[in-house]
Amino acid sequence: MTGPIKVSRSLKELSTKIKEVQKEYLCKRGEEISILQVAKILKVSKEEVAMALESERPLESIDEESYENDSNGETKISRISNGKDEAAILIDKICINNLIDELENKEKQIIVLRYYREKTQTEVAKILGVTQVQVSRIEKKILTKMREKIS
Repeated sequence: MTGPIKVSRSLKELSTKIKEVQKEYLCKRGEEISILQVAKILKVSKEEVAMALESERPLESIDEESYENDSNGETKISRISNGKDEAAILIDKICINNLIDELENKEKQIIVLRYYREKTQTEVAKILGVTQVQVSRIEKKILTKMREKIS
C-alpha cells in the first residue's frame, strides 16, 4: 500500500506482525491486547508498536470538516486555532523588544522584572535598592516614553 507518506518496509512488516498478534490474542482470550504486551511478545519497544500502528491510520486533512461533538461543521484547523492573529502578536513582540533594547540599563531592569518576571514594585525596589515610589515613577515614565514611540 503506497500513499502520500512513505512508510519504511520494516515499519510495514512490524505492523503486519502486530495485527497477527492482536488477532491471535483476541481469538484466544476474547479481549484486546495492550501495546505493552504486544511489545513484549515481539521484543520491540512500545514506541515502535505505537509508531507502526499509527503508520496504518489513514491521513486526515486539517481542512476537512470535524464531526466530533458540537463542531458545527468547523474545519479541524479552525478548531485548534486560538482565533488570534499570530502575525500581529509576533510583530507586537518584536516592536516591544526593540523599544526595550533602546532603554537605559536601569529602565530595562525595571521593565523586565515587572512585566517578564512578574515582580511587584516593592520587590523591584528591594532588588534595585530604591523605594517603591521611585520604581513607580520610573515605570510610569518608561511606559509613557514607549507609548510615544509607538504612536
